[in-house]
Amino acid sequence: MNSWDMAVGRAQERLAAAPSLRAVADEEGREFALWDLAACAEGELGELLDPAAIGPAEEARLRARLGESGREWPGGELYRRRYWLLGDGGPDAPTGAAGSTGPAGPAVPVGTVAVDNWTKGAGQLAVSSLYLRPDARGRGLAAAALDRIYRAATAEGLSGYRLEADWAWPRAVRYYLRRGLWVRSWKHAIGFTRMPQLPPYRVREEQERLVLMVADRPSGAPSGEIWTPLLAAGREGRWLRLDETAAYRQADGWVHDYARSTLALHLALAGRPLVRGPQWWAEAWRWSDGGEPEGLAHRIEQFELRRGAADDRTAVPPGTARPGAVLPGAARPGVELPAPAAAPASAPSPAPAPRPGAVAP
Repeated sequence: MNSWDMAVGRAQERLAAAPSLRAVADEEGREFALWDLAACAEGELGELLDPAAIGPAEEARLRARLGESGREWPGGELYRRRYWLLGDGGPDAPTGAAGSTGPAGPAVPVGTVAVDNWTKGAGQLAVSSLYLRPDARGRGLAAAALDRIYRAATAEGLSGYRLEADWAWPRAVRYYLRRGLWVRSWKHAIGFTRMPQLPPYRVREEQERLVLMVADRPSGAPSGEIWTPLLAAGREGRWLRLDETAAYRQADGWVHDYARSTLALHLALAGRPLVRGPQWWAEAWRWSDGGEPEGLAHRIEQFELRRGAADDRTAVPPGTARPGAVLPGAARPGVELPAPAAAPASAPSPAPAPRPGAVAP
C-alpha cells in the first residue's frame, strides 16, 4: 500500500467519525442504491422522487428508462465508501435508515455522498453520489459535506477533491460554480475540483464582459483579499473575444491551466459565445478534454446529441444547449459555420456517459 492509499484510508476514517456523516452499513446497500436511483431520475428524467417510496415496479421502470446511467453497481463498496448525510429529525423529517440521536432530535439520513478508496489525478479524493432529498435542501448540508471532505483530504496531505456533473444537469453544474469550484475538464462530463493550490475566484460582469478574478494576499498588504483580474471575455460581433491580463500570462501551474476552462463554463451558462472564429471552431476537437472555450462548445454539441439520443421524453435538436450556451451554429440565425475538422485517427472517440455523480441541493 503506497502513501497516498494510506492517506485516503485516514481521510475516510475522519469522515466516518464526523457527526454529520454516517458510513453506510452492509445491510443498507440496497437502500443507498435506491437513493442513487432517485438522484439519477431527478437529473436525467426531471422526476422528483422519495427514495423510500421506490418499490420494485417503480425501480424497474426507472432503470429501464435511464439505461446505462441507471444501472446498479453491485460490490460498489469495494472501490468507494458510501455515507449518509444526516439531518435533524422532526415531525416532517424524512424516513430512512436509522441514524444517531443528536441534541436537536434524532439525526436521520437526508442525503448521500461517496468517496473513492484511492486517489485520482494529482492525489485527490474522488467524490460521487452527492444527493439531498428535496425537503432537505437549502440548509447548507451539501456544502458542509464538501467542506468536510476537503478538510479531511488536506489534513492527510491530499490535494483536495474532484467530482463530475453531467452537462444536462444544469442545477448541479451551477451549484458547483457557486461553490467556487474550478473547472478542470469536460472529457465525459464537467469535471470540477477544489485544491489548496487554487485560490478563491469570482466571475463578475463588467461593461458587458465576464471577468475572472482570483484572490491574492500579497506580502505586506493590508488584511483582506485583493482581487486580481486574469481573463476577460466579451462579444466581438457574433464571436467570442478573450483577453488575457499580464497577471494571467505570469501565472503558472494549476491557475494558468484551469482559468480558461472555468471562465468558459461561466460563459456557456450565461449564453455567451464560446468560439473566436471559424478557424478556432474548425480545430475545436483539439480541446475536447478541457482548455480553450471552443473545446467546451464542441463537447456541448456532443453532450446534447447524446442526451437527445437517450431521452425518451422529448426530442432535442442538435446543437441545442439546455443550460443556455451559445453554440457557433446558433450565434446568429441563418449563419452556417464550418464543421470542426475531423480528428486524427488516433484521437479517442467519446466514451459513454459516466454514471452521474451529483445532484445539486
